[in-house]
Amino acid sequence: MKIALDVMGGDHAPTANINGAKLAIQSLPEIQRLFLVGDEDTLKSSSDDQLLHSEKIEIVHASEVVGMNESPAKAIRRKKNSSISIATDLVKDGTCEALVSAGNTGAAVAAATIKLRNLPGVERAGIVSAIPNEYGQCNIVDAGANPEAKATHLLQYAIMGSVYSQHVLGKKSPRVGLMSVGTEEEKGTEFTREVFTMLKESDINFIGNVEGHDLFESEIDVVVCDGFTGNVMLKSCEATASAMSKWIKQEILKSPLRQLGAMLVKPALKAVNARASYEEYGGSPLLGINGTCIIAHGGSSSLAIKNALRVAVETVSHRVNPHIEKEIAKLCIPQSTHA
Repeated sequence: MKIALDVMGGDHAPTANINGAKLAIQSLPEIQRLFLVGDEDTLKSSSDDQLLHSEKIEIVHASEVVGMNESPAKAIRRKKNSSISIATDLVKDGTCEALVSAGNTGAAVAAATIKLRNLPGVERAGIVSAIPNEYGQCNIVDAGANPEAKATHLLQYAIMGSVYSQHVLGKKSPRVGLMSVGTEEEKGTEFTREVFTMLKESDINFIGNVEGHDLFESEIDVVVCDGFTGNVMLKSCEATASAMSKWIKQEILKSPLRQLGAMLVKPALKAVNARASYEEYGGSPLLGINGTCIIAHGGSSSLAIKNALRVAVETVSHRVNPHIEKEIAKLCIPQSTHA
């Protein structure tokens, strides 16, 4: 398998990306070749000889970088030689089967959508992001690709999320919920009620409306929502987990007795931290595009980059896109009345 890595993307680029690439080629034998896309001089000066001389590594020069705060669409149009654009081109021309980027999320979505296009029948691509819950893993779709979604888009997100959960995560009949403000069918906005009807009439395993607490407490595999709601939920969850960890540390340090007690429960605290860490999940697939694009967290460490590359391997290996095409082809989409 051949994968392109946007080495210049992310808050800790290029160091974290380079170290993540090194971890990946050591632990993921499925990767036959890893293309490091970025400024050649920077990559060579930042990489050790072991990585540079690996037969699995190839450097692809990119003279430009899309900043985290740049307008995605404008950056893709104006910066033809940016690392994210060139990495996407490697997938477009068939050189690579997947790309991974921890850079500007909007730019990654724009590049993939413009250059790779959507799969046949897919109206809008959606980001699937994992969060831990009591039953393993819950996937939010869409987590930020399409803030102004139509009801039909959410129906397709449910299908694509189900396909991903079934074929990559091994869920036999993924349980799908619709994010709303109450579990009753009549709850929510006119938009969510329209989506509810579509999901109820579909062939997916739809369990009805779900609320925020269900993300962590209920046995649910896929939660669908528009990209605006999904991104707010995801970032709120991340911030809450970070704040709780900080508060626990502050309280522990307030007395020697608490510090002694913390030593006894340290293994449990480390296990909980690992379970909640985005680093373990690696990256979020952009489902629905004619290729594989994995969007990693902007603050990704080397471990997170390694795991984002693992997600790319899993997505390609389990033939997620052909399965999505097959399921979308079965769908007869009614005309939505809401933008």
